[in-house]
Amino acid sequence: MKIALFSDVHANLPAFKAMLEDLDEQTADAIYCLGDLIGYNVWPNEVIAEIRKRGIATLAGNHDLKVENLITTPQSLSEPGKKYAYHLVEQHHRDYLLTLPAHIRLEFKQGSEKLNIVMAHGSTRSVDEYTLFDTEEKQVLEMMEEANADLLFVGHSHKPYHRIMESSAGVFKHVINLGSVGKPKDGDSRGCYVMLTIDKKSSVSDPESIKVEFRRVAYDLNMASQGILESPLPDEFAQGLFEAR
Repeated sequence: MKIALFSDVHANLPAFKAMLEDLDEQTADAIYCLGDLIGYNVWPNEVIAEIRKRGIATLAGNHDLKVENLITTPQSLSEPGKKYAYHLVEQHHRDYLLTLPAHIRLEFKQGSEKLNIVMAHGSTRSVDEYTLFDTEEKQVLEMMEEANADLLFVGHSHKPYHRIMESSAGVFKHVINLGSVGKPKDGDSRGCYVMLTIDKKSSVSDPESIKVEFRRVAYDLNMASQGILESPLPDEFAQGLFEAR
């Protein structure tokens, strides 16, 4: 089974379209999004509409939740600042964002063995908590034990990695950060998403049996940055796309 996972589009439509074009060629059996559809750029409605059109199961990211109790006026749509990105979101899409779940859980039965996948935006404990490559191993393993997760997929930091840890029970736990489609922060300006492959041999006892592929997709950076520069959003958001910081 091939599962595509992505996160942190951040209203970057050119990056999102390029990612989808690449994803469509991968013949994924399932697709999941780990949130942060909005913020930092000017196409939140187009991104959300495509997510909903495709029926992609999606989590709420910390930026998605910023539309709660947001009052939009003509003045707020012209004032400079980062909040402009949230005021752009149409009401019916705001309603959708505020109904998204915090976690998605999947359980695979591989013979007598179970393989539990948990998806969260930041961590299983908080949408705002970072699960980083160098987060203390004991802390991560405790969190995964709480969540009954063998594979934990997260976003939020915009820095992709695949970390494998051995638990006290002698089984291997995997943490995969998907990076970011629309605002990478790992020095590579290309969008990033993950293809996970699971088959009948996949097992928590064999770390090599879980196949994780990071796919990087180039897109029109000039178009994405121009959208920012022609809006009330801070110009530094545009420069950040090129620097991937």
